[in-house]
Amino acid sequence: MIDWSGFPDHILTTLQNHTAVKSLRRQPLIYRDTSDFTQIDYGDVIHVDNRYFLVVGHTKEGRFGIDEQPKQWVPKVYDLESGERKILKLVFHETFNMKLGQFNVTCYRSPEKEGRVLELVHGNPMFMQGYSTLDEVGNLVRILDVIQGNRLDTTIGRIACDYERYLANHVEGILRRFQKSVEAIIHLHNHGLKHGDIRRDHIIVDGADGEYRWIDFDYDFYLPERPFALDLIGLGNILLFILGRRNFRPVDVLEDPELGEKVLATLHVDDLALLSRDRIFNLGKLYPSLPKCFNDILLHFSVGTPVIYDSVAEFADDLANCIDRVYG
Repeated sequence: MIDWSGFPDHILTTLQNHTAVKSLRRQPLIYRDTSDFTQIDYGDVIHVDNRYFLVVGHTKEGRFGIDEQPKQWVPKVYDLESGERKILKLVFHETFNMKLGQFNVTCYRSPEKEGRVLELVHGNPMFMQGYSTLDEVGNLVRILDVIQGNRLDTTIGRIACDYERYLANHVEGILRRFQKSVEAIIHLHNHGLKHGDIRRDHIIVDGADGEYRWIDFDYDFYLPERPFALDLIGLGNILLFILGRRNFRPVDVLEDPELGEKVLATLHVDDLALLSRDRIFNLGKLYPSLPKCFNDILLHFSVGTPVIYDSVAEFADDLANCIDRVYG
């Protein structure tokens, strides 16, 4: 028997009739302290900002080659008063280190930084929307709007044609939207903020208008010598995926019947990614039809580059000039 006495009367009928609660075989709980998010489960209620959110699922994400896993600190929720669907991000601290050339970079999650980004981009359609609030013990909870759409990489992966048709018929539109995404990152940098985790799955293609929306701003990194370097590298990785329609490792070239050993023999270490050396940035060797100016931009992110970009603005200028040159 479920004890409903801990839930306020004005949400009780909606709560009791929701599918998430009807299927429960345990006592649903109400959380005002979200510190131990691992205890908050499907069918529980989170009370923050005087709003009651029913947990109806969790978002998922893959990272470092690991398949998608539920993110327990990012529940999908249903507002028991308004009926709105939202995403909550609860406080989760994580730190890891990586190498960027001769630099050691410390990367970490910062709820406070994500809160500052959300405040800055309020009303800006290039970014996910939401706001921050505190739970009863001071944890910074972010309440986010749901974007109805698909990830950029998923959208590109669903384009059913060969590479030449993809290059001729689809790349221009993708690049012009991506241009606006790059300008949006410059806007953050001009205000002293980073995105922090720029990846192709952190752009959502809005199902309503096809525009690109940045999501997930909670990562930050400490690299005073080049404070925006990882954002810049992330943009280069997305451009690589757009222009190649996938990422190629040397083994992928070998296994591709249209490329194979003949193309693999032309590749050198200089053609690989500057940061991780796990993918090929010299796409011109794989796709001779790729306009040279686009390939030249990619080469700035390769081991063999004599000059790396100093800022996203430089990258944006080269991208804009190349788009104008190729497409007019």
